[in-house]
Amino acid sequence: MQTEQTTIIAIVGLTGSGKTDATERFISAGFARIGFNDRVYEELHRQGLERTEKNERMVREALRRDYGVGVMAERSLPKIEEAIKAGHAVVIESLYSWSEYKIMKKRFGAQFSVLAIYAPPALRYARLATRSVRSLSPDLAASRDYAEIEPPVEKAGPIAMADRTIQNLGTREDFLQAVDKFIEEILRRANLMK
Repeated sequence: MQTEQTTIIAIVGLTGSGKTDATERFISAGFARIGFNDRVYEELHRQGLERTEKNERMVREALRRDYGVGVMAERSLPKIEEAIKAGHAVVIESLYSWSEYKIMKKRFGAQFSVLAIYAPPALRYARLATRSVRSLSPDLAASRDYAEIEPPVEKAGPIAMADRTIQNLGTREDFLQAVDKFIEEILRRANLMK
């Protein structure tokens, strides 16, 4: 998707809220995907570790402890810059920390905005227990929530500062329609509708 005005949207929310589904809709609409979580997967691969919830959490926390809470944003900036240089609108998946948010806001200003996806814990935990990839028990899901809200991850800040929130309380189809409507609004505002 070629743009005259760069649009960068970060999708935030707690585990099981619907971030992946929302990101896929942005990709389908022509946005270039930059996943901050990809920096974790690259480190897992570099260390020869299996991609499990336990290993992901260990590596994610170690990277933030060793290089600062904004490390995922800092390591993703070259990929974002490359997408922008190519004229693409960007969707960021897995922006977590307040530090990452501040890095993005400082670098991109008004070009950068945040979409929060919300679903209450009980609903998210039920969804996570039955999802086909990386399912989590309610206890593991609650543990992950606490780990992501508290330091060093600090996930609550970007959610609280979201420019828009979409609630994912009903069917998947209803949620995807709400995301599509939001994408249309963004594209219309940026004069990117075909």
